[in-house]
Amino acid sequence: MEFIKKHWSNILFGVFVVLLFVPQTGKPIRIFVSRTLAFSPSIEKEGRRDMLTDYNWELADLNGKSVNLSSYKGKKIVINFWATWCPPCIAEMPSMQALYNDYKDRAVFLFVTNDGSEAIQKFMTKGNYTLPIYSEQSAAPKLLQTNTLPTTYILNEMGEILINKTGAADWNSTKVRMLLD
Repeated sequence: MEFIKKHWSNILFGVFVVLLFVPQTGKPIRIFVSRTLAFSPSIEKEGRRDMLTDYNWELADLNGKSVNLSSYKGKKIVINFWATWCPPCIAEMPSMQALYNDYKDRAVFLFVTNDGSEAIQKFMTKGNYTLPIYSEQSAAPKLLQTNTLPTTYILNEMGEILINKTGAADWNSTKVRMLLD
């Protein structure tokens, strides 16, 4: 009993670490931590913003309908690379859905994943999400290529990349809303 009293915090930390590696508890814990630590993303400083000039990128929606990014040139665009199995992606989805609900008529939203349609449908139904999901049919333009999930880009009408954020963020923030307004 003396040992437990003396080392209770170490024991608790050890139990927490073990729970992270158990699939049934680890994923929800990682999602909770990601959501808790998600802050509003930083806006790229003027003069340091990359400019997208290559809009040639073929995507397909869940119904197989093809779309090319070039058809959205001159519009505000939100591009999110994500996966159904990615805890930080899952953590930021509620804020993405809230942003999409309010701005889907003022900006183009492209949620890009390589997951299978069955996994996507299950994820969308479980989370009650209505986000427009796409799969890549060709390689993304060089400025939009990433190997890290989630990664989100927000482009203005001129093609400037205003936000280039890797990792979970609070997308339903005042800062992002002001940027899209």
